[in-house]
Amino acid sequence: MSGGVLAFLILATLSVLGGILMLNLTKVIHMLLALVMTFLSIAGIFVLLSAEFVAAVQVLIYSGAITIIMIFGIMLTKHNDKQQATKSSPRNVLVGIGAVVFFLVMYSFIGDVNFGGQAENLHVNNTEQIGIALYSHYIIPFEMVSVILLVALVGAIILAKRDDGEEASEE
Repeated sequence: MSGGVLAFLILATLSVLGGILMLNLTKVIHMLLALVMTFLSIAGIFVLLSAEFVAAVQVLIYSGAITIIMIFGIMLTKHNDKQQATKSSPRNVLVGIGAVVFFLVMYSFIGDVNFGGQAENLHVNNTEQIGIALYSHYIIPFEMVSVILLVALVGAIILAKRDDGEEASEE
């Protein structure tokens, strides 16, 4: 087992662990920290794939996005810090079995995939290549994504303010 494979396995494990923790933790701050762990491990995987620019963007953008998600989470959730004891239920067992089956199916399909030849010049001027492709071929989807994200931000703020107004009128 080479060092790259070992690093990938560690980062992939951290990524999956962060996702599982994100789904199972109850406090918003803890959930966000688990999400940050997932994003950073994914950035590490990008570095292993010689996609340094994507890794840097992953850290920079998602760090900003994490801040926004934190604000959304605090604004949109009730701040009841009641800890509910989580009980093991048949649903959790079914979800675990489903995850294992999904992993086995995906592993069997990935083993048969032919990725073609080794990519050449993968990390040579990759930022320039991404910029040229983004601003020459994908400028409309790029701008549409930014508008959609802005609309989501404004919508979340409106929803959060509406809940506060409704709660104040009920009291």
